Amino acid sequence: MGFLFGLHLINIHLISISLDMSSDLKKRKSKVLRSEGGTPEMKRGRGEGEQQCAEVEQRRMQSCIHFMNLKKLNRLAHMRLKRGRDQTHEAKQRVDVLHLQLQNLLYEVMHLQKEISKCLEFKSKHEEIDLVSLEEFYQEAPQDISRPHLTKNDPHQLTLARLDWELEQRKRLAEKYKESQTTKEKIQKSIEVKKEHLRSLQPGLNAIMQASLPVQEYLSMPFEQTQKQTEIARHLPPPLYVLFVQANAYGQACDKNLCVSISGDVDEAKALSKPPEDSQDDESDSDAEEEQEKTKRRRPTTGGQLDEKRREMLKRHPLSLCLDLKCKDGSILHLYFYYLMNLNIMTVKTKVSTSTDLSTAISAGCLLKSDTLLSCLYIGDQGRETPNPANRYQFDKVGIVTFSDYVDELGHPYMWVQSLGGLNFPSDTSEVASHMESTMKLLRGRVQSRLALHKQFASLEHSMIPVSSECLHLFPAKIISRLARWTAIAYQDYMELPFTRHVSDAGLAKETDLYFMSVVERGTARLQAAVVLSPRYPEISPLFSLSLSWKGERSGRTDDNLRAMESEVNVFKNELQGPRPGHQLLTNQIARLCVCLDVYLETEGQDDSVEGPREFPREKMCLRTVRGPNRLKPFKYNHPQGFFSHR
Repeated sequence: MGFLFGLHLINIHLISISLDMSSDLKKRKSKVLRSEGGTPEMKRGRGEGEQQCAEVEQRRMQSCIHFMNLKKLNRLAHMRLKRGRDQTHEAKQRVDVLHLQLQNLLYEVMHLQKEISKCLEFKSKHEEIDLVSLEEFYQEAPQDISRPHLTKNDPHQLTLARLDWELEQRKRLAEKYKESQTTKEKIQKSIEVKKEHLRSLQPGLNAIMQASLPVQEYLSMPFEQTQKQTEIARHLPPPLYVLFVQANAYGQACDKNLCVSISGDVDEAKALSKPPEDSQDDESDSDAEEEQEKTKRRRPTTGGQLDEKRREMLKRHPLSLCLDLKCKDGSILHLYFYYLMNLNIMTVKTKVSTSTDLSTAISAGCLLKSDTLLSCLYIGDQGRETPNPANRYQFDKVGIVTFSDYVDELGHPYMWVQSLGGLNFPSDTSEVASHMESTMKLLRGRVQSRLALHKQFASLEHSMIPVSSECLHLFPAKIISRLARWTAIAYQDYMELPFTRHVSDAGLAKETDLYFMSVVERGTARLQAAVVLSPRYPEISPLFSLSLSWKGERSGRTDDNLRAMESEVNVFKNELQGPRPGHQLLTNQIARLCVCLDVYLETEGQDDSVEGPREFPREKMCLRTVRGPNRLKPFKYNHPQGFFSHR
């Protein structure tokens, strides 16, 4: 490139020289022409000018020749440069071809190396098979598989032969497995036939046992069992003995579905009831002296002493009493009564057995818990604190703050439990159990109401509102609003809701109550209902608090019609009670809530500026859509006419 640039500059310089020389020659010619008519001196110089012109012409010709030579040289230089470039390009192409061949060879070498490494690292499946030993192989394998003449000298053929023998053995084992399966199926069929035969014998045996009941009664066969129970009952503490006698008497006279049994360590109870002897006193004195010597050597910590004293104070009697209360639906309420010897109180634990699965309803998990099942069976009787006033002073000595910390382990000391055992303590409750019959009725009613709620919750969680055939007349045939959600909530979550503050301020929400949240939807409207469920349901009806999310947030405190809807389910609950004992009250209230939401939305005025169909077309027949200065809507359903009116 530098060479070409130099040649280009030379050409430009030569062209400029030739142009200067031609311009100089023209000037001289013009001077000569002007001087032809001049002075004698000018005439003398005319000859010299002609000589100079000839010299300039000669030089011009030489410069042209040189210029042509330069152009020739320039052309030759360009041709040589092009030839050099072509040769360089051809050399580069040869180098690229050789480089590409080299890369191909290197890639092929690398591929071969990978294949070699794969072959070296290859592990065959036969290496994972546990083959028989060589001795067993040559002893057991037939000659056509073992081929000793070939396999003993060739390891590869030996491996193939051993694999063939392994395959043959597995085929034989597969055949044996099929035969064993066939035999097993035959045996199972025979077993099923025998089981079916035994099952067919069961009704006959039951009939025989049922027919022998008069003979058993005539021969007094349960006398021995009754005698054993009576013998064990002699070792019961006085409160449990009183309950045992009362329960047996009530069961024999009034309730055949009440079963009473005693459980526990009889020997330990006998040891507690034995009076101390003199020899035992001497031995105890000597043991006490030895114990004092040991305590002098090793002084236990204060915390360990308190724990031991607490355990001793809360110690239960080794015998306990179990009452099984059967209900009509087949469910059984198990009541386990215990006696705390040092506190002189009775406690109870509960358990419910049913013939159906109760794990379907998540929100009903707290209904049958021991903590809530018998809570407030009588008004104000929560069973969290001991009813014996003397226990307060005993607790102070051992550092027990409250008895409720030990309720899960020891049971609930309800007041009616103390009354059943003949223990009477001063109480602030307005009602105390006075006899066995009323308590048994309350217990059976509590179990039946909780089981009914459990079934209802299972349907509510699937957005279905169960309505019994006896209550169908309370609602119209077509209900558009639907239950979208039913969940259990905590007491603190209920207290934090803004639309339930009036309930908590009135003292109608207690920690012993159960709390739930239901959501009813229709179109864009969403109605939230916070429910307070008393442990004494259905005697105390559920309490609903409403909040409507539609064109803003509304509640019973800000909307008169929502307050009227709350009255429909809370105040006029007697209309929704249904057949006694009123277990359908909760679901009937929710169904009434759906109906009221339909009436609320369908009777709401529509904006005339908005074109198109109504969001909530009128499906319910109403005599008047609104009434009075509060513009109240007709929420009362009239059966059998099927229209809605104001109250």
